[in-house]
Amino acid sequence: MIEIDFLTADGRSLHAYDVGSTGHTDELVVLWHHGTPNTGAPPEPLFESARSLGIRWISYDRPGYGGSTPHPGATVAAAAADARQIADQLGMGRFAVFGHSGGGPRALACGALLPERVLAVVSVSSPAPWRATGLDYFAGMSAGSTHQLRAATQGRAALEEVLASNEFDPQSFVPADHAALGGNWSWFNGVVEAATANGLDGMVEDDLGTTAPWGFDLADIVAPTLIMHGTDDRMVPSSHGEWLAAHCPGAELRLQRGVGHISVLDSAPGALAWLRRAVTARPEGVRP
Repeated sequence: MIEIDFLTADGRSLHAYDVGSTGHTDELVVLWHHGTPNTGAPPEPLFESARSLGIRWISYDRPGYGGSTPHPGATVAAAAADARQIADQLGMGRFAVFGHSGGGPRALACGALLPERVLAVVSVSSPAPWRATGLDYFAGMSAGSTHQLRAATQGRAALEEVLASNEFDPQSFVPADHAALGGNWSWFNGVVEAATANGLDGMVEDDLGTTAPWGFDLADIVAPTLIMHGTDDRMVPSSHGEWLAAHCPGAELRLQRGVGHISVLDSAPGALAWLRRAVTARPEGVRP
């Protein structure tokens, strides 16, 4: 895997990752949008599945995480401009996007704002927009997640105070999540530690952006879209995934029974296979 740093058009530094070519004759580039708080290292537990499907991972640290400088006040929509610049720097044309948790809204932003570049979208365990019409936003959400996101709706100072003094609420994870973090998805322990090693800037910007107007319309997503969510998710309840699927034109909803926020990713190889089929089936026959 190669890692590069470059300056964006507005003078910020972004740190990007590229696992390198799979050698597949019909390679599909997929840009990973990481969760909150993570660094942007592509999801190592999915490397084998991706390689077998000819999927090449690229990704980046969102602003404030890892090697990327902060971008105060950035909207969710700003991730689309960053994704475009990442793809340009790495010499990629068209690509698919895959977002988990806090990366879910950013993947959806790419689908809405980069229709000429994005071939397909997967969003997993994603929150819906704050004040989404008809959604009881905090229903079924753990006390810790509720406390943190309520603070984000009150502004930067309130959120920073909560994050500085708040410990992670273990009730945000169901037993299946704890098992995943001790097994197939123990990889998360490293990327979370790296994401918070130099402070909480990335987490603050993520939460503020997620609970502010996103800056795009879900109805503008024209690429094939898969919304996947665990029915037992207590960090972001599955009602959020259902709402998103109902508001993304033609989106497919997959509710994974008996799993939570992290353990739902045990079904991610199936989502990657869906991506491959969705791109291959495009009537215009475009390729990345």
